[in-house]
Amino acid sequence: MVVGAVRERVSLGRGFRWLWAAYAISSFGTRFAFDAFALIAVLVLHAGTGQVALLSAAGLAVGAAVAVPLGPWAEHRRKRPVMIAADLVRCAALLTVPAAHALGRLTFAHLLVVAVVVAAADIAFSAAAGACLKALVPPAELLRANGRLESTSWTATALGPPLGGAAVGAFGPVVTVAADAVSYLLSAAGIRAIGGGEARPAATAGRTATPSRTAAASRTSADGAVATESGPPRIRPRDLADGWRFLLADPALRPLFLNTVLVSGLIMATAPPLAVLMLGPLGFAPWQYGLAFALPCLGGLVGARLSPAVVRRHGERAVLRTVGTLRACWSVGLAFVHPGPTGLALVMAVEFGLITCMGVFNPVCATYRLERTPPDRIARTLSAWSVTSKATVAALTALWGLLATVAGPRTAVAAAGLLLLVTPLLLRGATARPSAAAQP
Repeated sequence: MVVGAVRERVSLGRGFRWLWAAYAISSFGTRFAFDAFALIAVLVLHAGTGQVALLSAAGLAVGAAVAVPLGPWAEHRRKRPVMIAADLVRCAALLTVPAAHALGRLTFAHLLVVAVVVAAADIAFSAAAGACLKALVPPAELLRANGRLESTSWTATALGPPLGGAAVGAFGPVVTVAADAVSYLLSAAGIRAIGGGEARPAATAGRTATPSRTAAASRTSADGAVATESGPPRIRPRDLADGWRFLLADPALRPLFLNTVLVSGLIMATAPPLAVLMLGPLGFAPWQYGLAFALPCLGGLVGARLSPAVVRRHGERAVLRTVGTLRACWSVGLAFVHPGPTGLALVMAVEFGLITCMGVFNPVCATYRLERTPPDRIARTLSAWSVTSKATVAALTALWGLLATVAGPRTAVAAAGLLLLVTPLLLRGATARPSAAAQP
């Protein structure tokens, strides 16, 4: 086992270890500051329910719109500087919140602007990070690397909110925002420490590069990045939609894209109605509510660690089909939550099953997506995916908030659970073999 672990570390490489460390630090910072803006809006600015919902939905929606040009822009630039810049932008934006609070100048509009800036920088970072990961890790190790990142995400989700909640109780919600800002600064330092050269991506006179043009007009560096002597092309309006065109034209990625975006949107849309239901009529204490969603995140850690073995045994396509279906079957159980210990246990059991399935599915999906995407399209494709996901979450969150207001939070939770049951139909055709053009 020791020899196997050494081989695993060598195969993933020093560059990945720094990327992983940067991801771990920023993930924990984000989870430590979980719901900090909502808490600040309520506890510091005395905002109402409508304003809190606006802060959640508008930050995602406007941030996604602002980030639309960032995918093609990042495609034609070295990825690590883009990631460092995104980290520094998030750090600077978040630091304005405790600064304004200390000066007595913090406003709801200020929080909204910071939420938009952070959401846009999130998308830019994610778009560049996928291409960076594919360049740093050998193709055979992509699933293992994605599994490590997924495990880290669920570990941070399990530990961050409870610790952040304790910090909020002791020092107030603004301190968690400051900690999140520092985590992005440390993340930027980690990415900078990756070291080594990074060649400039291929550019073809302002046109979207295709695999054939890239092969004819560029050279490939030792680390797998495509280089060219020319500078980045001019981004034209038609380039902005290239990520969506690629996703919707690919017969395997299109259903996977639609499925994951809709599933994520429906799961996130139930969060506000469920919080109102549990903390209001059902009478759960805040610590019980936090425990109900923090402890099951250990299932995500287990699922992510198991994903490489599950794929080796059953195959990538079978895992996407089967686990993608299973993850849609849990949320309907939340409609039956009731007061008392058994109601709390029900929520924890449902969340554990859902998150375990997500822990297996997510790294396999991320790896499959990278395998099918040509290197010259990764940033645009991931940007389009992320923008669509954030916009869908924002729209469905607002819509489910309206439904909960009209019909009640339990009805809203049940409606999302029933709709999730039909989402596996979108997975048909999502498991075709990777195309030749998508191979590194």
